[in-house]
Amino acid sequence: MIDLQKICEAVRATAKETGNFIRAERKTFSSSSIEYKGHNDLVSYVDKTAEQKLVDALRKILPEAGFITEENTSSEKGITYNWIIDPLDGTTNFIHGVPCFCVSIALMREAHLILGVVYEVNLDECFYAYENGGAFLNGNKISVSPVHELKKGLLATGFPYSDYSRMREYMDVFDHLMHHTHGLRRLGSAAVDMAYVACGRFEAFYEYGLNAWDIAAGAVIVKEAGGKVSDFSGENNFIFGKEIIASNKLVYDELLEVIRSKFEKGK
Repeated sequence: MIDLQKICEAVRATAKETGNFIRAERKTFSSSSIEYKGHNDLVSYVDKTAEQKLVDALRKILPEAGFITEENTSSEKGITYNWIIDPLDGTTNFIHGVPCFCVSIALMREAHLILGVVYEVNLDECFYAYENGGAFLNGNKISVSPVHELKKGLLATGFPYSDYSRMREYMDVFDHLMHHTHGLRRLGSAAVDMAYVACGRFEAFYEYGLNAWDIAAGAVIVKEAGGKVSDFSGENNFIFGKEIIASNKLVYDELLEVIRSKFEKGK
């Protein structure tokens, strides 16, 4: 059996080291380095180099594990363990000099997420958790907020940037929540959004169109902080299902009902 606490310590160090590289590159980054993977889907040498650094380091930490990566640095799949990594979540923020982006690393055992690290580069905040070990921010234990009504909560979401197929339903949810919460925020990094749910800064986060590397680490941290994570149907198909709700358990049912009602109406 692997020692998750020891592995988590090594992953945190790896995330911070990669974050230091990203921070240094931001000082001299030029827009001429931008590449386009698709509509509004940006990438640069910083993403690719950071991912290679992560893959090389994580191979040493757990040699038997494979990888699910955003930039396809490695497509090698493990039999039992796989790392799910986003070297730079919030690439568009990074490119434009908006200070909210992070390194996101998760470990999956078969179909279960068991470890997550999110390192927000600009504030030097490292959020981390592993199965049955609790959730932490820079060494201090964290938990989701005690707010029990949406009308008293602050929520986070992300605007679709390439998949507009469910925009009408998304905007119906957005409209409802604008009128029935303290407000909504769009930071531009799903991993950071979920980390902020875990430490109680947000009561909930929801979005569709995301990939596994966007949300895997955050999902572990939210759960270990006492929160709940699901897809828009209340089921567990959020890792690869491209829709996610992450919240404290007190507002979860209310938020799920809002999202389910609006999205089912659009079917």
